[in-house]
Amino acid sequence: MGLFEGKKGLIVGVANDRSIAWAIAQQIMQQGGECGFTHLPDRPDDEKQKSRRRVEKCIEGWPQAKFLVPLDVQHDQQIEQVVATTADHFGSIDFLLHSIAYADRTDLQRETIRTSRDGFRMAMDISVYSLLALSAAAQEIMNERAAVATMSYFGGEKCVPGYNVMGICKAALEAAVRYLAFDLGPRGIRVNALSAGPLKTLAGSAAGVGDMQYLYEHMSPLGRNITHEEAGRVGAFLLSDMADGITGEILHLDGGYNAMGSPGRMLDLLQVKGNQLAAAKS
Repeated sequence: MGLFEGKKGLIVGVANDRSIAWAIAQQIMQQGGECGFTHLPDRPDDEKQKSRRRVEKCIEGWPQAKFLVPLDVQHDQQIEQVVATTADHFGSIDFLLHSIAYADRTDLQRETIRTSRDGFRMAMDISVYSLLALSAAAQEIMNERAAVATMSYFGGEKCVPGYNVMGICKAALEAAVRYLAFDLGPRGIRVNALSAGPLKTLAGSAAGVGDMQYLYEHMSPLGRNITHEEAGRVGAFLLSDMADGITGEILHLDGGYNAMGSPGRMLDLLQVKGNQLAAAKS
């Protein structure tokens, strides 16, 4: 019997087959769970419906994927429609995965101090308020002991140059997790965040994930980067009954990188390169 046998829930945030949300959804469905999915709305002039097609390609061949609907989290009416569709298919749900973050690329590429007011407002609305809005709308169809999970990153705890305004959003998101855990706790609903190390995703490519992966590989205690499969398993764990009793938590999945207070073994690499440079100059 699978870990999610008889469980049903909503997955928000799959963009393509490299999305962490998709890695989590696969684990859930492999363990017997049924999922509803959302996708970014396509522009009216986009006849190919690229956003929808990317997610359709993911869920093809998965009978546990029960529906796919558009969702723009900046519109409360659309959130309510998605929750109503979920209720029509499932009645009630056992899990909600929120894997949404967005900031204008121009704001991401400039110094944080130069973030535009409109850009800041939009980034916080999509990346943070959407968790509150989705949780509020879905709470009425959540079963007791249901679980909510969202996606964070270490840049919300410490300054990670290049992550910029999104780091501020993740800090706010982690605070939202704690306050939602308190609000929903009396019903037995848990709220947690998975803080994953850098992975090659659409969002990661905008934040310079390649450089970060090199750093994590040489600084983390495990001496390697995490995988999509690991993110899928840990995310599914947070949404499962195995994590019962865990709420308001920010769970790091980064090979131990967050535990380091110095560059660690990377110092050895830097010393070797320094010696090589000195030898070349001489």
